[in-house]
Amino acid sequence: MSKLTPTRRSIALLKERGYVTAIVEKWNPWVKIRQDLFGFGDVLALGEGEVLIVQTTSGSNLAARVEKIKAHDNYAAVQRSGMKIVVHGWRKLKAGWACREVNL
Repeated sequence: MSKLTPTRRSIALLKERGYVTAIVEKWNPWVKIRQDLFGFGDVLALGEGEVLIVQTTSGSNLAARVEKIKAHDNYAAVQRSGMKIVVHGWRKLKAGWACREVNL
């Protein structure tokens, strides 16, 4: 399980919490880049009366991702839609993997 990507870790965590999940980040082979939903979403999660857009990253990159999302042109529109934006920052501890969550 130690070889899981941050995205796979977030999916496992969200499924434990009862969410239905889908990866919405896609590889674009024409321009050779990863493209996220609305410019910052890796995972879409459907819960009881809520929709989450989740960005996953390493723990050390969490603050940079939060700032990048807040500066994105689509940030305000996604917030107005009622979708919740969550950033998961993963880091390895002696006891295992830990996720720090930031709700935007």
